[in-house]
Amino acid sequence: MTVIEQTAGVEPREKSRAWGKLKKSRSALAGLAIILFFTVLAVAAPLLPIPDPVATSWSAIRKAPSAAHWLGTDDLGRDILSRMIWGAQASLMAGIFSVVIAVVIGVPFGMLAGYFGGWVDLVISRITEALLAMPFLIMAIALAAFLGPSLTNAMIAIGLTAMPIFVRLTRGQVLAVKQEDYVEGARSVGLGHVDIMVRYILPNVTAPIIVQATLTVATAIIAEASLSFLGLGQQPPAASWGSMLNVAKNFLSQAPWMAMWPGAAIFLVVIGFNLLGDGLRDALDPREH
Repeated sequence: MTVIEQTAGVEPREKSRAWGKLKKSRSALAGLAIILFFTVLAVAAPLLPIPDPVATSWSAIRKAPSAAHWLGTDDLGRDILSRMIWGAQASLMAGIFSVVIAVVIGVPFGMLAGYFGGWVDLVISRITEALLAMPFLIMAIALAAFLGPSLTNAMIAIGLTAMPIFVRLTRGQVLAVKQEDYVEGARSVGLGHVDIMVRYILPNVTAPIIVQATLTVATAIIAEASLSFLGLGQQPPAASWGSMLNVAKNFLSQAPWMAMWPGAAIFLVVIGFNLLGDGLRDALDPREH
């Protein structure tokens, strides 16, 4: 049996072992439960018997939580519970799609830099270091302002800002993996560079990328809330946790519930992704097996 065949045979066992260890982590399961809860709410928002999130009512302005409005109303009489549920769509979509953009762009560049080295590595690494030298949120705000205020542009801005993280991570992993025996074996049988990178290097650098992506979703959700708070993300009257906080800051003493609920939602979702990311890190770490 060749080295390549041996490596392919070990992979399913490693996945099973990682899943078994993840299931034993209470904190990871708690984080997963939080994420699933908000995801189900976001997906089921059109089906739930809740008020229209943009419908105003001048007779219900800044009403405290009650049987009619479980989480109260905002400055225009809109139901906060309804806006919270619809706002989950914007926040989760921004977090996930921003990271997808970062991974789709960053991972190929990181693989090219790590695999070929030389001037390719030099150019990509210097550009990556220059981008990483800029504060994450400041760069996201600058890109969002340049592209224009909208949720789509905010996702693009956050994704491009997070992209250098995945370039650097992937490059480091490829530098370690490309010296392994199964990669040398693939070269010796005449496989091309693309085949080697896709079939033998990428699967073996996926675990840390998955962990980093999970943790970066939490960062992206905070970034989206910050951009919406500044008016560069989701635009009114559409619901977003960040834009809800922007309105609530003017009524902290008269209607504290306006800020309390979206703030708590952001906190819980970010904690959920961080807990899941930590659990994945432990489960996928080969040194723990």
